[in-house]
Amino acid sequence: MKTLARTAAKAAGILLAFTIVFTGILAYTYDITHQAIQHNEDDARRKLVADTLPLHSFNNDLLGNQITLPADPLLGTESPGLAWQARQNGQPVAVVLEATAPDGYSGKINMLIGVTADGTLSGVRVVSHKETPGLGDYIELAKSEWIHLFDGKSLTQPDETGWKVKKDGGQFDYMAGATITPRAVIKAVHHALKYVDLHRNELFAAHAGGKP
Repeated sequence: MKTLARTAAKAAGILLAFTIVFTGILAYTYDITHQAIQHNEDDARRKLVADTLPLHSFNNDLLGNQITLPADPLLGTESPGLAWQARQNGQPVAVVLEATAPDGYSGKINMLIGVTADGTLSGVRVVSHKETPGLGDYIELAKSEWIHLFDGKSLTQPDETGWKVKKDGGQFDYMAGATITPRAVIKAVHHALKYVDLHRNELFAAHAGGKP
């Protein structure tokens, strides 16, 4: 009986030791990979946000100057979104906002929109969408230069009537047979410019977003 008890105790001890060692290895592996994954995600986001801004136009860490924006119809958001303030030697020079075109052909089109301090668009990038491959996906920079049509545009250039595809009397080119997607993107970008104009003081405040 005592032998059986000793054997059981020994087995339990081995199992406990194995569990402790295995748990430790898992915790160590998670800690190492989690930091690497977070680092890679931050790098990817930093690059994507910076891609909407002119090269060398800022010298701050964009992710360190992040602002949380409440949901707003002009941004097409139904929950709080993010914005990043770009600064040059401490002075706000541009802001990059998350915005959504809710009325794409196949659903929402999520974008990053860069706007300089004078209200000019510095860049627009589509970050996700479900548009029809071959027709609606030309809004992606990797597949078309169409998204560059927004570069340099503002609320006054073109005026209100120009913020449409040419088929509707506006100034923006579109792909024949695929007008719903560009209409949605153009309207969303135009609305985002209006949002920036309405919230200029907060978005370009000297200390918005935390780190100077």
